[in-house]
Amino acid sequence: MTASAPRPFGRTLCAMITPFTVTGALDPDAARAHAARLVAEGCDGIVLSGTTGESPTTTDAEKTALLRAVRAEVGDGVPLLTGVGGPDTATALRLAREAEESGADGLLVVSPYYSRPPQAAVEAYVLRVADATGLPLMVYDIPGRTGVRIEPETLLRLAEHPRVVAVKDCAYDLLGSTKVMARTSLAYYSGCEELNLPLYAVGGAGYVSTVANVVPRQVRAPLDAFDAGRPDEAARLNGLTARLTELMMASGLPGTVTAKALLDAGPVRGPLQPAGREAADGLHRAYEELLAA
Repeated sequence: MTASAPRPFGRTLCAMITPFTVTGALDPDAARAHAARLVAEGCDGIVLSGTTGESPTTTDAEKTALLRAVRAEVGDGVPLLTGVGGPDTATALRLAREAEESGADGLLVVSPYYSRPPQAAVEAYVLRVADATGLPLMVYDIPGRTGVRIEPETLLRLAEHPRVVAVKDCAYDLLGSTKVMARTSLAYYSGCEELNLPLYAVGGAGYVSTVANVVPRQVRAPLDAFDAGRPDEAARLNGLTARLTELMMASGLPGTVTAKALLDAGPVRGPLQPAGREAADGLHRAYEELLAA
């Protein structure tokens, strides 16, 4: 990674789960404890109320309570972003303003989902959110969930806005990402663990990781080795996490489900369902093997 690559929110971010009680209510105490552990074990920043945080099934009030609880725990020195995107612009604007009032350092703005808007509409939506507060934005490009890619040409235009500073990249287009990084100052954060090291090696800022909920030190280790000038060691360490990453992120179960199967963080909310016994056992085996490696 080049020394000039921007890192507006740090380098190693966790897409944090949202802990619930056994009855399914928000558990602020568990959220505070989990956030403290993430920071202690190597996460530079935390992203709340994203995909892994079950944002589609948490209320506005719960999102605000979660942000305030985690802010009170980690203090002002840890960047906190919160997800504010959604299927309609009015909701995104309301959430953005509430996040600013509640102490967020930045906004994670997913492209509008379900309606499949054209690129001009996606661009207008992001710019409306960018103009709604004084907070910097991380644009979340995840076409596998939203149904719409944020095309490189759209990102080039969005980069002209002073508060659009970063991308959470889940588009699986390394060439497209490289082109945008070469022509803008946007900080690219990998949103897909298998691309953490490759994207970092071509100029990425770091990652926003679901797997980091479970093994934050091990997810961070390849980037530390790369920065230390040990690319072979970085590749080896990256390989050690591959099995757990595969089971958590590519087994057919959402990352929220697999993360909560490995953590004492309460249930998932419907329509999601908890991991079955066979899946949970496999996850635990891979987890123990990684810790022993």
